[in-house]
Amino acid sequence: MTETTTGAPSLIVDDLHVTYRVFGARKRGVAGPTPGALTRVLNRARGHVGAVTEVPAVRGVSFVARHGEAIGLIGRNGSGKSTLLRAIAGVLPPTSGRVFVSGRPALLGVNAVLMNELTGERNVYIGGLAMGLTPEQVSERFDDIVEFSGIGDFIYLPMKTYSSGMGARLRFAISSAAVPDIMMIDEALATGDAEFRRRSAKRVAALRKDATTVFLVSHSIRQVRQICSRAIWLEKGVVRMDGPVGEVCDAYEESVS
Repeated sequence: MTETTTGAPSLIVDDLHVTYRVFGARKRGVAGPTPGALTRVLNRARGHVGAVTEVPAVRGVSFVARHGEAIGLIGRNGSGKSTLLRAIAGVLPPTSGRVFVSGRPALLGVNAVLMNELTGERNVYIGGLAMGLTPEQVSERFDDIVEFSGIGDFIYLPMKTYSSGMGARLRFAISSAAVPDIMMIDEALATGDAEFRRRSAKRVAALRKDATTVFLVSHSIRQVRQICSRAIWLEKGVVRMDGPVGEVCDAYEESVS
């Protein structure tokens, strides 16, 4: 998919910073007396937690996404891709900067409403309602969700019996059936087989026609090239490159090789 899109902005990220604070961290090689049991108890009573280390995960990221775009977030492990998605979805509060969202975002893979103790069938209804569908709409789309997920009769078993791939496919099927305004996929498609990835690519293409903005985090550059029209390359929390998917992926692959 290499077509360009000129839709109205669906998302504006303005100088976004996300910094994790790690409590009780201690640098290696620092010598010092080991506190006794009484000292440790007194420190806990005073609320003392030791040193605080700040870890910048996203540093000054800015970009504009538009309706109908499919954007791949690429980069090495620890580059800030998943953190950026969670900040856009409102799961993580930004340390500074702002995120402006037009519409309803859905972050695939972090849907807390799904319950492992319940059957897949019940979770389809719970997830569909949480995504804004009516009970009637969930019933109308139920068969399509099950067929797309490819889990068959497992739909009537508790989700705790599912493999990680089956659970991810069901979540993707539920989220995409609801047609969110902004859909964020974090490695979920990597858990499926070739047939599921092919169907997922077609579903993403259909979502884009409905003006949904799609974000895909994936270590599979081939998958990003197949699904996305644009790519953002993150390195140590900073945007290294943002542009057409082919150009960005070529530069990234040359860098890592």
